[in-house]
Amino acid sequence: MKAAVYDNPGPPTVLRYADVPDPVCRPGDVLIAVEAISIEGGDLVNRRSTPQRPSWIVGYAAAGTIVAIGENVRDRTVGQKVTAFDMQGSHAELWAVPASRTWLIPNDVDMVQAAALPISFGTARHCVITKGRLNEGETVLIQAAAGGVGLAAIQLARQAGATVIAAAGGRERQTRLSKLGATHVIDRFEQDVVGEVRRLTDGKGADLVIDPVGSTLQGSLSALAAEGRLVFVGNAGGGDLDVDLWSPMQNNQTLHGVFMGSLFERPAVHGTVDELLEAVAERRLDVVIDNVFPLREASKAHEYAETARSLGRVVMTP
Repeated sequence: MKAAVYDNPGPPTVLRYADVPDPVCRPGDVLIAVEAISIEGGDLVNRRSTPQRPSWIVGYAAAGTIVAIGENVRDRTVGQKVTAFDMQGSHAELWAVPASRTWLIPNDVDMVQAAALPISFGTARHCVITKGRLNEGETVLIQAAAGGVGLAAIQLARQAGATVIAAAGGRERQTRLSKLGATHVIDRFEQDVVGEVRRLTDGKGADLVIDPVGSTLQGSLSALAAEGRLVFVGNAGGGDLDVDLWSPMQNNQTLHGVFMGSLFERPAVHGTVDELLEAVAERRLDVVIDNVFPLREASKAHEYAETARSLGRVVMTP
């Protein structure tokens, strides 16, 4: 099969399009003929890390059609269309993943949307609802609101009845973010995010902050109301996650770290992704796709995902 592989950590140019052996479908796996691959933030981080072996295939998320099932799999059949999550291997024409990390795709959801949904929307829901406990009438600040998790969080928070403050770079995104449910949009390149949140909340601060950036954590804490909740998920900004915890203690604030990983295999979490897929099928949620590249141009796709001011997910197709 063809895949985007790398031998040494580095910039997007380390990726090369190559022939590699087909993956082995283990007893608990399904083998997927990949039709759409979502580039996730973790993919970009992992590509900068030393690969476990030569011709390593990076990639967390993809969707396609099942072409084989392992001997222990009982709830999946050949021919079903699924979207999947695993820790590596999605940047390829074929992908063997545990059946427990797949979801059936409803008829009215296309492959590109399906590939991008589990990590972005599944993570956002866990941050906003499960850990964030967002209530109707509260105010939430969403950092990196133009990213996949941010766009999902905007929609879920607005549906929960919250006032949504979205922080993103560039005025050109303001209209789209507002249409998706943002009550207020802050241009982080031109405005002071903390000052604007305080102004918009009459000095109180946000009841909940969702932060997938990492480097903005200190600002997120400064924008948080007394007894508020901060959910930090990922480190898209790179660097160390250093914060002063004296103020959160004094203000009785709660900090939650979220790393989805194996959480997707927990029945309660797994089921929320099924619900989110149905919501997309019913047009109650919108999976925003910024650009689509062919897999053979994986290096260009990764570069675009890292450097462009994208709005939503960047996807590749074999």
